[in-house]
Amino acid sequence: MTDDQLLARAVAHIPGGVNSPVRAFNSVGGSPFFVASGSGAEIVDSEGNRYLDYVQSWGASILGHANPAIVDAVQRAAADGTSFGAPTAREVELAEAICARVSSVEKVRLVSSGTEAAMTAIRLARGATGRPAIIKFAGCYHGHLDSMLVAAGSGVATLGIPGSAGVTPGAVADTVVVPYNDIPALDAAFMAHDVAAVIVEPIAANMGVVLPEVGFLDYLRARTTGAGALLIFDEVITGFRLGVGGAQVRFGITPDLSIFGKVVGGGLPLAAVGGSAAVMDHLAPLGPVYQAGTLSGNPLATAAGLAALAQLDQSAYDILEARAGRFCAGLVSVFAEAGLDAQVIHAGTLAGWFFSPTPVTNYEAAQQADHDRYARFFHGMLDRGVFFAPSGYETTFVSLAHRDADIDRTLDLAREVAVELA
Repeated sequence: MTDDQLLARAVAHIPGGVNSPVRAFNSVGGSPFFVASGSGAEIVDSEGNRYLDYVQSWGASILGHANPAIVDAVQRAAADGTSFGAPTAREVELAEAICARVSSVEKVRLVSSGTEAAMTAIRLARGATGRPAIIKFAGCYHGHLDSMLVAAGSGVATLGIPGSAGVTPGAVADTVVVPYNDIPALDAAFMAHDVAAVIVEPIAANMGVVLPEVGFLDYLRARTTGAGALLIFDEVITGFRLGVGGAQVRFGITPDLSIFGKVVGGGLPLAAVGGSAAVMDHLAPLGPVYQAGTLSGNPLATAAGLAALAQLDQSAYDILEARAGRFCAGLVSVFAEAGLDAQVIHAGTLAGWFFSPTPVTNYEAAQQADHDRYARFFHGMLDRGVFFAPSGYETTFVSLAHRDADIDRTLDLAREVAVELA
């Protein structure tokens, strides 16, 4: 069956034909293809076309698609049963593995998605402090819970909408939005509100890749501590991707709560929120902050997560960072040779770029980048068998399955497309 035939069937029964908006290609134009299979760095669509994949399930597949150890672990787990609604040993083992890797996390609660983890962290922060206000940063995406959709990144940015219909003013009344990297605006927010917590992506990766300016994260830690508020690191993307302990270890910051997703589930639906025992013990059944989930700690997902983390030691991160660096350095040369104004960002194992003549430090600047040029670049690469994110507000993920030869081929093709754009 062709991609067009599948899309026609999907549109008839799924809103927009997709189960997550950014998959619809609205930002770049054209119609999405349907993936039939994936292996390593490649995916194959329903028509048999092969693509080098730099989306990698939006960062979840750090080891590449159909990693043999993960596939084997999931198959063995499935043979024992797919869901019980009761505790299993692997839940304990994964919690122990997370705590062992992230020193700020003494206890962890497993959930099924990054949105659930963010929702839990925010409710927990309010319950632990007895305060109402949450400060977030424009362009940072923390899932699709009502209170966090104000000036969000990722799909919200891609669709060019300020939030979402169906979110009441009351739902966002206690959400305070300030620009990323803007310390004076942060101070003003603290002066005007009774702040329970600040939630932040330590490297913003949902408005494109935007780095924290020197001292910004340190200031967040000092400001929240001084005000008796909590600091929440949203490491759904950076956690277990930037290194064994994530962004917080890389930057030397100890948050009060951390959110993990994507990599920690090995490609299956799993996420986590963790922090000190003093804060985490406010969760039911020990404390008054309620959270629950029938599929939380699902035995297939925990098996996949354990199999993924078992392969991610420091040497793996060194390899991945070198490959991401190779990709970014090559892209800098490609755009420079073609005379294209572009900002290429290499953040450890993360990669991204904006077609912009000036550095991008916040959401407003990200919006001013040339997203039409990104769309043309996207399609030029897709036509040549390379799949990047269908939005200029997302991250490029080099996986451990990408080889130097894959990266070199990608850069050669990018050079052709860049010349066409110029």
